[in-house]
Amino acid sequence: MKQAKKPKLLAGGNPQVAKAYGDAPVQAYIAAIPGWKRDVGRRLDGLIARAVPNVYKAVKWNSPFYGIEGNGWFLSFHCYTNYIKVAFFRGAALRPRPPGASKQKEVRYLDVRDEELDEAQFVDWVKQASKLPGERM
Repeated sequence: MKQAKKPKLLAGGNPQVAKAYGDAPVQAYIAAIPGWKRDVGRRLDGLIARAVPNVYKAVKWNSPFYGIEGNGWFLSFHCYTNYIKVAFFRGAALRPRPPGASKQKEVRYLDVRDEELDEAQFVDWVKQASKLPGERM
């Protein structure tokens, strides 16, 4: 029996996972995240799934995406060397706004480092974001 090949790690330790839809590719992405960021990725995914029970998942451009089927994507995250960057695609409409500015007017970011996540605020943003029109990608 052949063992599944481990995904290649790109710059910053971001896993290279083929584009695919559903929970399984997102879980494969999370399993391939190195070190402490794997636990953070697992926490983010669990918080999103509990906050938005009907969330639709995919891996695109080597990042997990979360959305509402038929309404587009509201969030994704990407691993960097020292943090995970969460992108809220309509983050400028969230209150309070996530702290990280973007070159794109509507996008806001949250950089999550080990043990640094304010879960209550994150869940509130996820719930707000899931109710806004999503990005079509």
